[in-house]
Amino acid sequence: MATTYNNLYLDIRQQLRRAGIEAATLEARELVCFGTDKTREQLTRDGSLYASPEVEARVRDLVDRHLAGEPVAYLIGEWEFYGLPLDISRDVLIPRADTEVLVEQALEYLKPLGQCRVLDLCAGSGCIGLAVASQIPEARVVLGEYSDAALRICRQNIRRNALSGHVVPMQVNALEKPERALGEFQCIISNPPYIPKADIDGLDVSVKDYEPHLALDGGEDGLDFYRAIAEKWKDALLPGGRLYFEVGIGQADSVLRIMRAQGFGDIQIIKDLHDIPRVVFGTLCTEI
Repeated sequence: MATTYNNLYLDIRQQLRRAGIEAATLEARELVCFGTDKTREQLTRDGSLYASPEVEARVRDLVDRHLAGEPVAYLIGEWEFYGLPLDISRDVLIPRADTEVLVEQALEYLKPLGQCRVLDLCAGSGCIGLAVASQIPEARVVLGEYSDAALRICRQNIRRNALSGHVVPMQVNALEKPERALGEFQCIISNPPYIPKADIDGLDVSVKDYEPHLALDGGEDGLDFYRAIAEKWKDALLPGGRLYFEVGIGQADSVLRIMRAQGFGDIQIIKDLHDIPRVVFGTLCTEI
């Protein structure tokens, strides 16, 4: 039976709700918009019009794939983070709302500085560095990423958000000491791989079967990147500069100890929107 665009959206939303999906409203809208090739505004405008059987079948196929575990962001090839539209592929992690807490904390420090150099290390899609650059026009931001495929997504997102003037992508290995030519930064921000290797197979299907394991695997205890960055990248910070980390559940105290052992002080732990310790940051102490 023929259905209108609005009824198709409502039906998909109800289907997702029955499946226990918390963000059913958002995900239904994104899937229907993508499947019908309409913007959100066009979907609202055309809500009373009838969708063709072919369009409805395309939308329902997307929904079936999503309910089987494939994330919406990978199905539609984009996602929004901190108000920015971002290209997304299976070569990068999908930006999460919890990571916006990391951005907010860094912005509190960076905004008063005005002109500054910022490094988004393990950049993935570039979401963190691009969010910072969008809020601080005077900042010069480097998106540091090891994966060639992820760097391609970084470049696409720099262009998409018209930030080419003050954001540059650069291939770096966070586990190794940086080249001196990279220069120094007032701030390094990192959401590194932090899942313990043995835990990856137990992750939700939407993560372990779709998101890149290179961006998940934090070594045996999940802390390899925190140790390497705190030790090897502190020389890329200006005296008094700050290092900001996103951390996994239960990792905040361990990361705090790692940073303290490497000479960081004034270390703070910040909780995310779900009251989980999510951000650890500290200031590189200067010798007297």
